[in-house]
Amino acid sequence: MKRRIILCAAVLMAAVANTFACTNLIVGKNASADGSTIVSYSADSYGLFGELYHYPAATYPKGTMLKVYEWDTGKYLGEIEQARQTYNVVGNMNEYQVTIGETTFGGRPELADSTGIIDYGSLIYIGLQRSRTAREAIKIMTDLVQQYGYYSEGESFTIADPNEIWIMEMIGKGPSIRGAVWVAVRVPDDCISAHANQSRIHQFDMNDKENCMYSPDVISFAREKGYFNGVNKDFSFSLAYAPLDFGARRFCEARVWSYFNKFTDNGKDYLPYIEGKTNTPMPLFVKPKQKLSVQDVKDMMRDHYEGTPLDISNDFGAGPYKTPYRLSPLNFKVDGQEYFNERPISTQQSGFVFVAQMRANKPDPIGGVLWFGVDDANMAVFTPVYCCATKAPVCYTRVDGADYITFSWNSAFWIFNWVSNMVYPRYDLMIGDVREAQKEMETTFNNAQEGIEEMAAKLLAKDKNAAVDFLTNYTNMTAQSTFDTWKQLGTFLIVKYNDGVVKRVKDGKFERNSIGQPAGVMRPGYPKEFLQEYVKQTGDRYKVPQE
Repeated sequence: MKRRIILCAAVLMAAVANTFACTNLIVGKNASADGSTIVSYSADSYGLFGELYHYPAATYPKGTMLKVYEWDTGKYLGEIEQARQTYNVVGNMNEYQVTIGETTFGGRPELADSTGIIDYGSLIYIGLQRSRTAREAIKIMTDLVQQYGYYSEGESFTIADPNEIWIMEMIGKGPSIRGAVWVAVRVPDDCISAHANQSRIHQFDMNDKENCMYSPDVISFAREKGYFNGVNKDFSFSLAYAPLDFGARRFCEARVWSYFNKFTDNGKDYLPYIEGKTNTPMPLFVKPKQKLSVQDVKDMMRDHYEGTPLDISNDFGAGPYKTPYRLSPLNFKVDGQEYFNERPISTQQSGFVFVAQMRANKPDPIGGVLWFGVDDANMAVFTPVYCCATKAPVCYTRVDGADYITFSWNSAFWIFNWVSNMVYPRYDLMIGDVREAQKEMETTFNNAQEGIEEMAAKLLAKDKNAAVDFLTNYTNMTAQSTFDTWKQLGTFLIVKYNDGVVKRVKDGKFERNSIGQPAGVMRPGYPKEFLQEYVKQTGDRYKVPQE
């Protein structure tokens, strides 16, 4: 009974912890260094266990029904008709390289429909199992909510394939009103975009059928509800269905700003919007000043506003070791006055993170790579998961019954959390060891990619199954080797930094003296800036008196 109560509490926590969670970064194919479309996603939610989902391709008899459970809580919502044919899905990418990510913006609470059968998570994974292109996924997803009702709050989806990337925003119509209002806009091939828990689609060209799709009542419903009363050309989906407030601006749009600030020269122009000095929103998409690589996007998912006016690593809140994290909640009160913490892209409550690489110049089994990691992107290692993979690596599953409240030494989620939670308190002292291991592994995987794919292409030309098996095995091997390395890193960190000292290391090994005993230790103490503040706060209490 106690276990059931704890589990219920964890499920409830997952349901309510979505606020200001998740980030999607987007790169069009002509804005990327290798011509791929690139999409990233961090699933940020306390209560979410980080794992790699797998739905094998299958065929079903006509009339088969599919039970739908809410992704966040596991609550049973109802049944829908199953498709006759479903496609292989690993993580958030299917065998045709279609990828879907999301961020929740919430929007007007009165538009939530508790009678709907399709929640946003089910919409993603059912959509992936049934679509071969991004456009097809949009139609399937919107048809599903129209037929069965939309259960979730307002949502922004990134829907991508090797040729196109779309942002679709959707919100329900209220209790017992089936369907949703929505708009989908294609991101130009030479642009980058992002969304992070705030609706970002404002005006859209209703006459551009090639690059814009929308529900027929998206404007009329807003008029009916009193959310909008202007002329159609001035209609803003965001302002109508997700009015801007401080949190949406500073906790959500600020993450988009950081991305635009990094890869364009317009950051200073958009900063007043983040600071609340203007209500002029940032563009939905912008042209970058350079072409982005997949590694650029991985590194951007590790961002904490470093080097910007929102940098959180150098003030008092960072502590003596300059940790770029703040404990939740984001808002707090002191003597009746409300304050806030910044909310960067990288955050400690991530369950999993990916960077999806989709390439039209390669066959689907080879072209789609979901670079996947568990826990916080800042201290994760992105391993290659090929979209044709027919088996998820064991360490990325619920091995040994692992979940959010069940630890396992064989679970990548728990090993990465174990390491990162050692690093958080002494971040500046220990992060270098993590970076070294992280960079070494990711560089190895990046350098091996071309050769692995050449081998896969040769196999594919003769036997598709052999190529799929080869890439499945490679997916599993790289995940397992990363898991093993990270477990070794954890034991190394415990020994090196035990009890607040630092043991000497040379060539990756702990030093010993001439008789084989451990060499002396270094006592780093506290940084100078912290000690100065310490004395300022405590005065003469700890001052050594003159003899």
